[in-house]
Amino acid sequence: MDTSTFKNRYHNAPRAADFTIDQAWDTYSAAEHDRWDRLFRRQKDVTKGRACSVALKAMADLELSPSGIPDMGRLSDRLEAITGWRVVPVAELVPDEIFFDHLANRRFPAGAFIRPEAEFDYLQEPDIFHDIFGHVPMLADPVFADFMEAYGKGGQRAMRLGQLHNLARLYWYTVEFGLIRQDDGLRIYGAGILSSPQETVFALEDPSPNRVAFDLPRLMRTKYIIDDFQQTYFVIDSFEALLEACYKDFGNVYAEVKDEPNIEAHELIDGDTVIHRGTHAYFEKGGRRG
Repeated sequence: MDTSTFKNRYHNAPRAADFTIDQAWDTYSAAEHDRWDRLFRRQKDVTKGRACSVALKAMADLELSPSGIPDMGRLSDRLEAITGWRVVPVAELVPDEIFFDHLANRRFPAGAFIRPEAEFDYLQEPDIFHDIFGHVPMLADPVFADFMEAYGKGGQRAMRLGQLHNLARLYWYTVEFGLIRQDDGLRIYGAGILSSPQETVFALEDPSPNRVAFDLPRLMRTKYIIDDFQQTYFVIDSFEALLEACYKDFGNVYAEVKDEPNIEAHELIDGDTVIHRGTHAYFEKGGRRG
C-alpha cells in the first residue's frame, strides 16, 4: 500500500468526536517501517550535541523506537507512567477547539501517516515522525508537560477573546521552534527543529537567523514562516522560566499587544536581548526557493 492510499484511508476512517482514529498499526507496510527507521537513525545522529539534555534523556527513557513505526498505545503507556500524557492518533490537523481540549487533558494528537519517500527530507504537514520524534520526548519532562497542559487551557480562553493568533505565535516559537540556553551552549527543544536534519543545524550554527532572548509580549507580536527555516529563534533560560512566564492569565498581555503593530519575522526591535544578530544571507538568496 503506498503512502497516499494509506493517508487517504485514514482521512476516510471512522473517527471519534475528538477526531481520534484507530492507528491500525498492523497495516503499515515494510517500506513504511523502513522509512521510519531511516528517518530515526539520521535524526538521532544529527541531534547529538544539538538537542537539549531533556529531549535526549527522554528519547532513551521512552525507548522511542526499538524498530519500526511506534505503536502509539504502547508508547503512551510508557509516557503516561512518567507525566500522565498520552499520544492519540489522528488523520490530519484537528480543529483548534479539539486540539486545545486534547492538550488541556494531557493528550497529544499525532498524525498517524508517514511521509512519502519523495518528501523524505522535507514535509510541510506534520506526520508521525515529526509528532513522535519531535514532540513526544519533551512531553516526558514534568515541567514542559505542565506547560503544554497550561497552553491547552489557555487556548480555549484565547479563542473566546479573539486573540488566538497571539497564542499561536507562542506555540510556534516555543513548542515548534524553541531554543534553550544550557551550560554547554544553545540547544534545541522545539519539535519542528528536532525532527528536521537541515533546521537542526541551521537553527544553532548558521549565521543567517536572529537568536533573541524570550520575551512573551514581543513574541506574541512576531510573525512566523510556515514553509522555510525561521528568521528569528527565541531562546529560553529554562523550562521552569517558560512555565512561570506562561502559567497565568494572559489578559494583561493580550491587552498590551492588541493594538501594537506586528513585528516581521526577520526584525529586531528596541528592547531585544540579542544573542546573535543574523546576517539574513540565507533569506536574501531566496531561502528554499533560491
